[in-house]
Amino acid sequence: MRLSEAVGLLLSLALGGALGPAQAGEADTDDARFTLGRQVFTEQAQPSCSLCHSLQDAAAAGAIGPDLDQLKPSAERVMAAVRGGVGVMPAFAASLSAEQIEAVAHYVARVTQP
Repeated sequence: MRLSEAVGLLLSLALGGALGPAQAGEADTDDARFTLGRQVFTEQAQPSCSLCHSLQDAAAAGAIGPDLDQLKPSAERVMAAVRGGVGVMPAFAASLSAEQIEAVAHYVARVTQP
């Protein structure tokens, strides 16, 4: 192995080690947000999102609101709907925290996007 190859290998290992924990931390945060979002969808929001919406991942078969598996909304669209309400759907800005709203939007977008 030439010196330049050895230096390159050491540098990539060092950078890989430096980036690894940050990426792992991001994955942990993403998993926690996903879990919170599922809890908001199925339990924490009142009335529960699953009462009105169909979403296969949450075993929800509501028929009042749109089928989210078919609609495939972006996280931004879900946040806007949850914050301000849409049609007969009430606004949840006063009853859910910003963290809960972001989490449920992340969850719905993640399980419905291809």
